[in-house]
Amino acid sequence: MAVVVITGASAGVGRAAARAFAGRRWNVGLLARGRDGLDAATKEVEAAGGRALPVSVDIADERAVDRAADQVERELGPIDVWVNNAMTSVFAPFPEIQPEEFDRVVRVTFLGYVNGTRAALHRMVPRDRGVIIQVGSALAYRSIPLQSAYCSAKHAIKGFTQSLRCELLHDGSGVTVSMVQLPALNTPQFDWVLSRLPNRAQPVPPIYQPEVAARAIVRAAGRPRRETWVGGSTVLTMLANKVVPGLLDRYLARTGYRSQQTDEPEDAARPSNLWEPVSGDHDARGRFDRQAHPRSVQQWAAEHRAWILAALAATAAAGLRRARR
Repeated sequence: MAVVVITGASAGVGRAAARAFAGRRWNVGLLARGRDGLDAATKEVEAAGGRALPVSVDIADERAVDRAADQVERELGPIDVWVNNAMTSVFAPFPEIQPEEFDRVVRVTFLGYVNGTRAALHRMVPRDRGVIIQVGSALAYRSIPLQSAYCSAKHAIKGFTQSLRCELLHDGSGVTVSMVQLPALNTPQFDWVLSRLPNRAQPVPPIYQPEVAARAIVRAAGRPRRETWVGGSTVLTMLANKVVPGLLDRYLARTGYRSQQTDEPEDAARPSNLWEPVSGDHDARGRFDRQAHPRSVQQWAAEHRAWILAALAATAAAGLRRARR
């Protein structure tokens, strides 16, 4: 059976991806800090037919990540796919984010990917095979207000991955690196990241279920592409940033604060996961089920583009034949 390692596997996108891989009978190394979520994810993977190895680890600790990779290979076998996904954030205007908080977000959300990538490469390169998937975001291309640390980390991941990809190509390596850029998702992060906003944080609509992201990640593992864009909003955001970035600056200045908050006041005393995991099992989905889309038309089209292009070509050919007659 193939082996995948997923960081941030105890909840959100990582949890949904663990289920999706297990449903295809993969063995899954589950890396995260929260013990409750890891235990629940382990039961789900095993119930779906895969073997699970939960490892409690802070992804910002490079040596701990390397030890976790060793443990996975000892107990599950050689790692075929490594999915970097772990994240944390702070919702606040930049001047309200303390230096140590900004540093912590970057260490987890960016350097955690560096640590995971290094651990994967040390094992994959000698075998000349393997896939590394960087779970990214539309925010890797277009930053938004109130998330300066998180957006910085996502931009850094993109730059790091592009450099690494060139090096692997130069070496003729059989290891591939793929980025999956995600839209706003219904995950529990909005109830555990540190927030100094007056109202409860929310993803900027349109919102998709984490299973949409999980399907894209599994597909990237089997058929890695340089980059996959998930969701029509991701595509539109990237295109708008390329064509009218200044206009987008002004638009986000007007709408970005309101669109990231609900009408409910935030509880300033609630725990956050910036320094320690929040206790309990938080599952894959957050509190936005009613607004969240279970599928992405754009992603479906991307997955079936060969059929779509063939159908369009056949339609065009038929129209040309009719015109000639």
